[in-house]
Amino acid sequence: MKPFIYDYTLEELQDWAVSQGEPAFRGSQIFDWLYVKRVSSFDEMTNLSKSLRQKLDEQFAFVTLREITKLESKDGTVKFLFGLHDDHAIETVIMKHNYGNSICVTTQVGCKVGCTFCASTLGGLKRNLTSGEIVAQVVQAQKILDAKDERVSSIVIMGTGEPFENYDATMKFLRIMIHEKGLNIGQRHITVSTSGIVPNIYRFADENTQINLAISIHAPNDALRSKLMPVNRRFPFDDVMEALRYYIAKTGRRITFEYALIGGVNDQPEHAEELAGVIKDMLCHVNLIPVNYVPERKYVRTSRNDIFNFQRVLADNGINVTIRREQGHDIAAACGQLRAKHMESGAR
Repeated sequence: MKPFIYDYTLEELQDWAVSQGEPAFRGSQIFDWLYVKRVSSFDEMTNLSKSLRQKLDEQFAFVTLREITKLESKDGTVKFLFGLHDDHAIETVIMKHNYGNSICVTTQVGCKVGCTFCASTLGGLKRNLTSGEIVAQVVQAQKILDAKDERVSSIVIMGTGEPFENYDATMKFLRIMIHEKGLNIGQRHITVSTSGIVPNIYRFADENTQINLAISIHAPNDALRSKLMPVNRRFPFDDVMEALRYYIAKTGRRITFEYALIGGVNDQPEHAEELAGVIKDMLCHVNLIPVNYVPERKYVRTSRNDIFNFQRVLADNGINVTIRREQGHDIAAACGQLRAKHMESGAR
């Protein structure tokens, strides 16, 4: 199988051009066609010679994202289920905010983290995506927005899978996204979310980027987190916290704790008090997420009253806290739900 053209950075495309006996700027032209003009074939790269376009076609492939399902919410959220070249399926979501359009991308086909309240992990991990397959989701979304004369203003790496279990591809994707000669997404408008893969939290801290880091915490202690998130048995709560403190000290950047509220499990005032005690000395923000109902799971949503009580306890302890605005609730926009339905039909 030919490599995907989206797997290549600007510098790698320049090197490739030189290897073909062309000047390096031909690589820059290819990059421009991919991310500024956003073509879908090499034949459209009309300022390249026919022979060079033929070499591109012989040596590279465009990522094929075949639209299987498209769901549109009343709030403007659009969720796609895309088929890949090997018949696996992934989800991508476009979310409309008052500040612009945010794209939620997937980094793996399935997930092995095993969070007990999440649909993404149903069926386990099938494979990692290449950096180009992650890139293609944003390019596809931008092409859709082009028709409205709008642009992708921010990216959240919070779709199916664990980005830090596919670290190298995720970092290459980020480098392509932020390049000033491409889509030029501002680093501070990108957030990558991890469940707590400790070695790669340290690596990310040392990357010297301005990209935001979010951590799926979901519990205030080791025992409860291990019940909700089996990954905590590999990377215990205290080790995750130590890595996050290193990240804050190294970067000076605030982290976001994502906390899914599950009815009667982790949503009581004593849980909020304990969480506040753990993170009160950290440069952080807590984003409370009322858990989405997943038919295959037995958890229930936290009551509205308990959500606000949890928020109040954190705020009273001096913690910066918000409740996530729900989007796409009417179209199963939570991670993995659409793919799970697709898999029920015997698909991959």
